[in-house]
Amino acid sequence: MDKQELVWEVKPFEALSLQELYKVLQLRQEVFVLEQACVYSDLDNKDQVSFHVMGWHGSTLAAYTRLIPYGVSYPDAVSIGRVVIPKGFRGKGLGEELMQRSIAAIRERYGLQTIKISAQHHLREFYGQLGFRQTSEPYLDAGILHIEMTR
Repeated sequence: MDKQELVWEVKPFEALSLQELYKVLQLRQEVFVLEQACVYSDLDNKDQVSFHVMGWHGSTLAAYTRLIPYGVSYPDAVSIGRVVIPKGFRGKGLGEELMQRSIAAIRERYGLQTIKISAQHHLREFYGQLGFRQTSEPYLDAGILHIEMTR
């Protein structure tokens, strides 16, 4: 699979088809709940106000984030959340492309805003290469060590 084979879309919640929404929720459950063995409520009422960045390989969702507006997750920033690449698509540079597209979509929709993320601690260098810097001490979220990062 080549990155050029992906079709990228950014949609508000109300523009997602039922099939797209199902695939988003299925991927998030597959990775965050099953693969990472986290028991948490994925449905947090933020999806409805978010933009959804999706990279499609045919009918397969190969990359996903949600862009959470200013003031929803953080009082002073826009946020990128639920960053996920399914197992079969990892190691191909999609994570970096997904984040670059998410940052560009934030600029396009919200202008130049502070962006905050709750990053899994082991990914701090990856996010650091994208311009994020650690802004909190490590903390546990659903049993996984996280840090807040800001760009």
